[in-house]
Amino acid sequence: MMKSSTKITLIRGDGIGPEISDAVMRILDASGARITYDEVEAGLCCIEKTGQGITPEGMDLIKRNGVALKGPTTTPVGGGHKSINVTIRKALDLYVNLRPCKSIPGIETPFKNVDLLIVRENIEDTYGGIEHMQSADLAQCLRLITRSGSLRAARFAFETARKLGRKTVTCVHKANIMKITDGLFLQAFRDVAEDYKDIQATDIIVDNCCMQLVSKPQQFDVLLLPNLFGDIVSDLCAGLIGGLGIAAGANIGAQSAVFEAVHGSAPDIAGKGLANPTAMLLSAVSMLRHIEQLDVADRIENSVFKVLQEGKLKTRDLGGRASTDDYTRAVIANL
Repeated sequence: MMKSSTKITLIRGDGIGPEISDAVMRILDASGARITYDEVEAGLCCIEKTGQGITPEGMDLIKRNGVALKGPTTTPVGGGHKSINVTIRKALDLYVNLRPCKSIPGIETPFKNVDLLIVRENIEDTYGGIEHMQSADLAQCLRLITRSGSLRAARFAFETARKLGRKTVTCVHKANIMKITDGLFLQAFRDVAEDYKDIQATDIIVDNCCMQLVSKPQQFDVLLLPNLFGDIVSDLCAGLIGGLGIAAGANIGAQSAVFEAVHGSAPDIAGKGLANPTAMLLSAVSMLRHIEQLDVADRIENSVFKVLQEGKLKTRDLGGRASTDDYTRAVIANL
C-alpha cells in the first residue's frame, strides 16, 4: 500500500535560490519522495512586493505544515532589511540549528574521516539584534543568554547524541572571559549532562576548539555552542569537508522545522547555471529523514556520494566544470 504524502512549504529564496530549488525538486520527484508543496515567497522578491521579508500568511503556512525546505535569502551587510533566516527562526521558535559535518567521498580536503555534529542554540545571544549607538563614536550590543534556552539546547544535543549512538557531547564556550553569560550556558550544559551518564560530557574554550578543529577534527563528536560561536564554528567545519556548497543545515523547534542550504544567495552567479545544489539537496535528505521517508533519503544520499566519488561531474566550487543541470541529471541517473 502506497504511503501518503507529506505537505511541505517550499521557499525558493534569492539569487541562485530558485535554480538550486528547481534542481532539488527535480531530484526529489525522480526519487519517488512522497511530498507535495505549498510555495511561499521570502527574501528580496517578497520585500519588493509587500515590503516584508516574509508575510504573516507565509509564516502561518510554514507553521501549519510544520516542515519547510528553504533556499538561500540575501541579507545585506551593514544596513538594509533584517535577516529573513533570523526572522523565521525567532517567529517559529526554531531553537536549535543542526549542522552535520561529515567527509564526503570524492571531495578532497586535507582532513579525512571527519564525522561530527554541531548543535547551535539558534534564538538567543547577540542575534536578538538589540543594538544602539550610545554616542556618535560608541556602538553597543546586548547579549542575551537564558537558562531555559540553554537547557533546552543542551538537552537536544544529548538526546540527539543518544539517538544517533554518539559517545561525547562537548560544550564550546568562552566562560573564562564572559563568566556570566557563557558561564550560564556552560552550567546549564553541566546540569543536563547529569541526566545522561551514558554519554561523556566535556567542554572546551572556543578559540582552542577552533585550533583543535583545524588540527585534528576527528577528536570531536557532538559540539554544543551558543548562537554566535555556533554560526562561526559551523562554517569553519564546513571548510573541513569541502565548503558551504555541500553543507546541509536544519533549524528545529518543538512544532516546526526548516531545512535550508547554509550558504549565501551568490547573486554574482545567479542565472548562469553554475550553482551547486548539493547543500540544499542534502538538507532535503535531512528533511526526508525528519518526516520518516528513510528509504528515499538513503537513495538520494547514495546517489550524490556516487556522483561525487566518480569525480566526472563536479560543479566549479568543487573544482569541476559541470553545470547545475549536468550535475542534477547525473544524480537522477544514479538514483
